[in-house]
Amino acid sequence: MKTFKKRGSLTHFQILGEIAKQDPHLKQKDLAESLDITIQAVSENIKTLIEEGYITSKDGRSPYKITQSGIDKVKKDAISLRKYSDDVLETMNNYKTVWPAIASEDLKENDEVGLYMSEGILYAGYANQSAKGIVLKDSKKGHDVPLGSLNGLIDLEIGEVTIITLPTIKDGGSSATDLKLIKKTYEREKTENLKVAAVGTIAHAVANILDIPIDIEYAPPHATANAARKGLNILALSVGDMTKSFIRELDEEKIKYNIIDGRKTI
Repeated sequence: MKTFKKRGSLTHFQILGEIAKQDPHLKQKDLAESLDITIQAVSENIKTLIEEGYITSKDGRSPYKITQSGIDKVKKDAISLRKYSDDVLETMNNYKTVWPAIASEDLKENDEVGLYMSEGILYAGYANQSAKGIVLKDSKKGHDVPLGSLNGLIDLEIGEVTIITLPTIKDGGSSATDLKLIKKTYEREKTENLKVAAVGTIAHAVANILDIPIDIEYAPPHATANAARKGLNILALSVGDMTKSFIRELDEEKIKYNIIDGRKTI
């Protein structure tokens, strides 16, 4: 909400509102108690409001009187705040009351179904699961299904990440990369639960040379951590210092990872 983005703007709004609705002998002490801020803060904000022409006062003391410009500002800000509040209330009223999943089989409205994660995607089916929900609309297998009344915990194992560091172009790029090691690592870890991330031109070149499909190439460090949280394993091809970005994201999310040096050994 842009209206109150500027520092102190919300306090200005509150002070103007209090001055507008209170008697003309409103004291700074009264404002401080009403807004739960210090008298010094009130004094500084009133000084600013006087300078900006929103209120008038003699020597910065009461009685304070809101100007037409101040009235217009309060009205504008109040409308903006009301619209924002309405949006928030609307969001909260509908927040997670309906969840989407993929139907693993044909599902009937009002049936209770089990929920599970597969390849980072939420599925719903009649098999017994620790997490359950109610089907809100008939759905065909493979289609999205709306669910309500979710309860229980979805069984989910956090994925692991293997980072292979590659030499920069100054250090030889793909020609200085141990392509056999990378191919072997990929084949060893390749499952339906594995996704490949690539960051940097060298990483893309290596993936092309080895015919390794890239699943994650935009904001790879963040996307890798997000995918791992959903139970996917990630093989990340990273060039030089870009590896630090992966490590930072994974450490922050407490996701397990190991690092492999992808350079050729002499």
